[in-house]
Amino acid sequence: MKFSEQWLRSMANPPLSSEALSHLLTMAGLEVEECDPVAPAFNSVVIAEIVAAEKHPDADRLQILRVNVGAGEPLQIVCGAPNARVGLKAPCALVGANLPDFEIKHAKVRGVESLGMMCSAKELGLSEESGGLLELSADAPVGRDIRDWLNLNDQLFTLKLTPNRCDCLSIQGIAREVAALTGIEMKAPEIVPVAAAHEEKRNVRVMDAHACPRYAGRIMRGVNVKAATPEWMKQRLERSGVRSISAIVDVTNYVLLELGQPMHAFDLDKLHGDIQVRMAKPAEKLELLNQQEVELQADDLVITDDSGVIALAGIMGGTSTAVTDATTNIFLESAFFSPAAIVGKVRRLNFSTESSYRFERGVDFAATVQVLERATQLILEICGGSAGPVNEVEAELPPRPAVRLRLERVQRVLGIAFSRTELADFLQRLRMPFTHQEDEFLVVPPTWRFDIRIEEDLIEEIARLYGYENIQPALPLAKVAMLADDEARSHPAYLRAQLVAADYQEVVTYSFVDQTWECNLAGNDHAIPLRNPIASNMSVMRSTLWGGLLEAVIYNLNRKQERVRLFEIGACFSGKDYGQRTKIAGICTGAALHEQWGEAARNVDFYDIKADVEMLTRSHARFVADRHPALHPGQSARIELANGQTIGWMGGLHPKWQQHYQLPSGAVLFELDLAPLLEMGVPHFTEVAKFPPVRRDLAVLVAEAVSAQALIDTMNEAGVDVMHEIALFDQYRGKGVPEGMKGLAFFVVMQDTQRTLTDEEADAAMARLLAAIIQKHGAVLRS
Repeated sequence: MKFSEQWLRSMANPPLSSEALSHLLTMAGLEVEECDPVAPAFNSVVIAEIVAAEKHPDADRLQILRVNVGAGEPLQIVCGAPNARVGLKAPCALVGANLPDFEIKHAKVRGVESLGMMCSAKELGLSEESGGLLELSADAPVGRDIRDWLNLNDQLFTLKLTPNRCDCLSIQGIAREVAALTGIEMKAPEIVPVAAAHEEKRNVRVMDAHACPRYAGRIMRGVNVKAATPEWMKQRLERSGVRSISAIVDVTNYVLLELGQPMHAFDLDKLHGDIQVRMAKPAEKLELLNQQEVELQADDLVITDDSGVIALAGIMGGTSTAVTDATTNIFLESAFFSPAAIVGKVRRLNFSTESSYRFERGVDFAATVQVLERATQLILEICGGSAGPVNEVEAELPPRPAVRLRLERVQRVLGIAFSRTELADFLQRLRMPFTHQEDEFLVVPPTWRFDIRIEEDLIEEIARLYGYENIQPALPLAKVAMLADDEARSHPAYLRAQLVAADYQEVVTYSFVDQTWECNLAGNDHAIPLRNPIASNMSVMRSTLWGGLLEAVIYNLNRKQERVRLFEIGACFSGKDYGQRTKIAGICTGAALHEQWGEAARNVDFYDIKADVEMLTRSHARFVADRHPALHPGQSARIELANGQTIGWMGGLHPKWQQHYQLPSGAVLFELDLAPLLEMGVPHFTEVAKFPPVRRDLAVLVAEAVSAQALIDTMNEAGVDVMHEIALFDQYRGKGVPEGMKGLAFFVVMQDTQRTLTDEEADAAMARLLAAIIQKHGAVLRS
């Protein structure tokens, strides 16, 4: 929201400097993002009139002017501006004036004395380009300071408003805030209802009263649309970032900025039949004022007549009924459109308007007719004509239920001992009607405040008016006790530290993703859709972290980062109940190690990332060959815990997705549920054996379908108490091994903490292990 400080002070003028006013608004929650002067600093520049002009004797492009500056004899000034002429009024910098880039001195130009300088807008710092002197109106008073005449001692404020403060999207709304914050009286624009000069009305029918609870309009005849917009209005519009177009359009824009209510003017002679407010029908189209033709959808609220759609309600009018230079009669519209009926529409249309920005957030529905009267008043003053009666259609307006505010609650939340009188004063300054009994207030939110719904909203208002800076810090008084630290649980920070130590870098990606990612990488055809996505490629909630990680890899590869190792911890969503689970995922591509001389260069592979997963799971995970839509069929594993619980997946990216996403080399990735990784168990003491271990090797032949993990599990279940460790150290396929079989070799470490094992005991233990795998898996001892 950009506006002129002088315009604001015309309604609320506190005894504060510009800097102090800016600070006051910021501390009250209306952040002043910028505060810039309208014009750079300069002095001794007055309005002057050229009373005589003659050619310079030694220069074809120069003139010797006699200039009346309102004091003493006319000054002689040499000027080269092409538009310098007798009778012109323009700024004149006197000798000694300090302009933005230089100082004016008594000088001679080609031998002719010059006692000042006639100025262009560029020389005063008012514009980037200039084609001559800054021409002033004929009624400009000679000798007056140009800064006063053009209101250049002004500041441009730019507010960065939060979405809930739609009431401050107008000068009146900000003035209301300033008055409440400072306790001064606000001077609202004087709006007097215009008496009808004729009885003509345009019938209005509202077909969807929920989307448009209030609609008002009136006919105005004989208006002069070619009338010039007053300079004061043009100046206020331009300083608010709105260019002047025509008198009628300027008035509607001015009222929008002044009172916060969007309006629209239709060419009355282009309307056919009744005005209707309804939802769009299939296949209806509309050419908007920005020349864009849009195909309307069933949830678009439109204004129509017998000829069809003439405006997109709350957003923009159509070209078929636009006001032009030939217009003499208009239908002036002022309405309240429900925010739910407008929100999200401009995002689909890929443009935004000042009207939609306000209607999406909510406008003051009680001021609909008042705003219409204000616009009528200005149009009659500027364009003339005659106004008919107001035709208003009203349905059920948004309810304003009273909100309970308890003095004790305010004191407890803010830590300030307010009295009932102080609380009542704050509410009166906020213009919030209330009743109270003892220490409890029932407050009715005003019609311009859509953000006041619960008691905490009112407490926030009290804090704003009291001043956040005035709230003194106080140490809390409470019983303090150390919280129990669960030794059986780890913390995500520990996992982060492990991955960072393994040369990964953490990223944070959006929870909103492209639906094609969900189909491609998760096989999820039923991703949770967003009702109002911020972009078409962010339309569903993610069920996997891989999409965001893959996009981050592509981003880095496109910037010549050939080795990328990323991980993320984030929430994923799935199921009809919108279930949420936190996952940890990683992706690697490029070289396995940094360039060096100690190791041969090679790309990262399945086993590199498997080692990282084993690190995260503290070697408690099992890897089961299985298929996943995102992973290479021969390099894909389901990750399980010892109890059979699936906690994630890992493997190489499927070649078709590598080609689809144009990766120069393969990528390996993993994803795990976070919760099981945090369950680490309570550490327990194990006695260090004083007696030497015994190692035996066991080589067997088994069918190809039997996994090494299955054999290890069986041997662990064989009940050999002295077995300390068992692991696979070799596998063999080839000569001497029957087809369909494979050779697996395990080492078994046995140890007793109380005595040294004998060979007979070790051999008996190995025999039990062999018998177990022969019985369950049909293993054959290799000779």
